[in-house]
Amino acid sequence: MENNIMAVVLAAGKGTRLRTEGIDLPKVMRTACGKPLLHYVLEAISFVGKENTVIVVGYQKEKVTAAFDGYRFAEQKEQLGTGHAVMSARDELSGFDGDVLVCYGDMPLLRRETYEALCAVHRNEKNACTLLSGTTDEDLPYGRVLRDASGAFAGVVEDRDCTPEQKKIKELNIGVYVFSAPQLLRALERIGNDNAQGEYYLTDVPAVLLNDGEKIGVCKRELGRELIGVNTVEQLETVEEELSKEGR
Repeated sequence: MENNIMAVVLAAGKGTRLRTEGIDLPKVMRTACGKPLLHYVLEAISFVGKENTVIVVGYQKEKVTAAFDGYRFAEQKEQLGTGHAVMSARDELSGFDGDVLVCYGDMPLLRRETYEALCAVHRNEKNACTLLSGTTDEDLPYGRVLRDASGAFAGVVEDRDCTPEQKKIKELNIGVYVFSAPQLLRALERIGNDNAQGEYYLTDVPAVLLNDGEKIGVCKRELGRELIGVNTVEQLETVEEELSKEGR
């Protein structure tokens, strides 16, 4: 268990496309192999420790808080994007000068070793921010990682904003990061919501830090099905199948 790292797990979503057969639950409380999706994520990041793990809740928050005793919680009262979700955990992170792992409660296939590899790259390179990128044969609507002529990180472009040429990029931004906590909090105050969705994107934070001359790193891995998140009934079925194969 590490004491110089905290985790923020984004778990506030409704999961509208998963509401089938009268099931009305927060997305992360939908089950696969008999356990909530969030269970698998918290298990994979258990090296952080419950007391240092902040779960950002929203829709039917009481169902999440009741199921996961011993964790810290922050409430996202409006769904205004991933950046806004992390902003909701500001008070929990205030005064902490270590690193912060940001991940998603609806990505149950990401393994502990993947999270640990990301954290190791962040520490070893002494980055202000390190993002997890991956390659896969799966057709997924994730942002693309942009690199400059030297191969260094240059930015992230969301899938919906990609040019035809950028669509061909195989290196995907998973949306999972490790940040220096003080730098994350400062950068969050400077991101805007001037986009089609009117949301605050966490993907804008690395660009803010890069513009400030801070060091941004990338932990690139072949992730295959690990990076499948659950947004649809079909993805829930796929995830359950994979978890069953792994005996989890």
